[in-house]
Amino acid sequence: MANVKLILKESVAGLGRAGDVVEVKPGFAKNFLVPEGKAVQASAAKIREVEHLKRQIAEKLAKELADVRKSKQALEALQLEVKAKAGEEGKLFGSVTAAHVADLLAARGIEIDRRKIDLGEPIKEVGDHTVTVRLHSEVSATVRLKVSPEE
Repeated sequence: MANVKLILKESVAGLGRAGDVVEVKPGFAKNFLVPEGKAVQASAAKIREVEHLKRQIAEKLAKELADVRKSKQALEALQLEVKAKAGEEGKLFGSVTAAHVADLLAARGIEIDRRKIDLGEPIKEVGDHTVTVRLHSEVSATVRLKVSPEE
């Protein structure tokens, strides 16, 4: 028997991602993919519709990526400063965490989820540090953070 053409509605391991047009054996299509709602029968009209949706999604992602890159430039131009209680050798009483950095950014009008801020470990020393902010799966910004002791 000939293979059947289907359009995947969701990603299937070992077969393809959502929106892909694939050819599978009729039994696999009839017994698993179609009943589970993972794929639909491919017709010329549906294939054109999927291609159109893919183009729209690609354009939207390109626009979002351009916006994120502008945000990256703005973030990298920033110099954040935080004052914290510190001992004689420059060790902090406590630490500066991702939540502190998110609050500093929010005070400047930049809303970033603290889970997207990567410190590695909380900052426990006075000095200059760099903080990585994940803006997008493909774009990360590096923000400079100066930790100084309170007077």
